[in-house]
Amino acid sequence: MYTHQRPSSTIHPRTLLLTTALPLAGWALHAIALHQRLAATKRDPLTGLLRRDTYTTRARRLLTRHGDDLAVLMVDADHFKAVNDTLGHAAGDAVLQAFGTRLTTWAGPRAAVGRLGGDEFALVLHLPAQHRTRRLQQLARMLHTPVTLHSGHSVDVAASIGVATPDTLGTRDLTTLQRAADAALYQGKHTGRPTHATHAHATTPSINGRRAGRPGTSAWGKAA
Repeated sequence: MYTHQRPSSTIHPRTLLLTTALPLAGWALHAIALHQRLAATKRDPLTGLLRRDTYTTRARRLLTRHGDDLAVLMVDADHFKAVNDTLGHAAGDAVLQAFGTRLTTWAGPRAAVGRLGGDEFALVLHLPAQHRTRRLQQLARMLHTPVTLHSGHSVDVAASIGVATPDTLGTRDLTTLQRAADAALYQGKHTGRPTHATHAHATTPSINGRRAGRPGTSAWGKAA
C-alpha cells in the first residue's frame, strides 16, 4: 500500500549557515559604514582637519603628556573675506583646503591640527625652544605662498600667527594658552610675522575661553 510522505522539513546545515550568515554580514557592513560615518564627523569635510571637539580632546592630551616642549598656535587667514567677495566661494574653499594641507604638513602626524571655524585654525605640536624661530619662520613662508586655483589662476594669500608656550606662560591649560595665542595673533595681525604670547596676553578678557571681541565669541558654546 502506497503511503504519501510529506517532504522533509529538515534544513541542510549549509543552507542554515548561509541563511544565518547573510543577515549577520549585512549588520557587519552596516556597522562598518556607521563607524566610518562617525569617524568622518571628527574631521572637517572641507579641509580634513580635526573638528573643534576632537581637536580639543587631542590637544589637551598632548599638553598633559608632553608639557613644556609643546607650542599652541592660533592661525587666521588674512583678507579672507576679500577672496570670497572678489573671486567667489570656490576660490575661498581652495584657499582653506591649501591652508589645511600646509598646516598638516608643517606640524607633522603627531600634532593636533584643527579648524575651529571659518578661516580660523589651531595647532598643538612639539616645538622645542631651540627650533621655534626657524620653524615658525618656515610656517609663515608656507602660509604666504600663493594658492593655485582649479582654474589655473593663483591668488595671493597671507596669515597671522599667534604662539603661546607652556614654558613661557607657566601653564599647560589649553584654554589659557589659546586665549594668549589668540591675543598675540591680533596684536601682530597683518605683520607677516608670528607673534609670541606673554603673560599680558594670557590675562586678556575672554568669552568662552577666547579673546573678548573676536567675531562670534558670544555665540560659542563649549570652550576649546
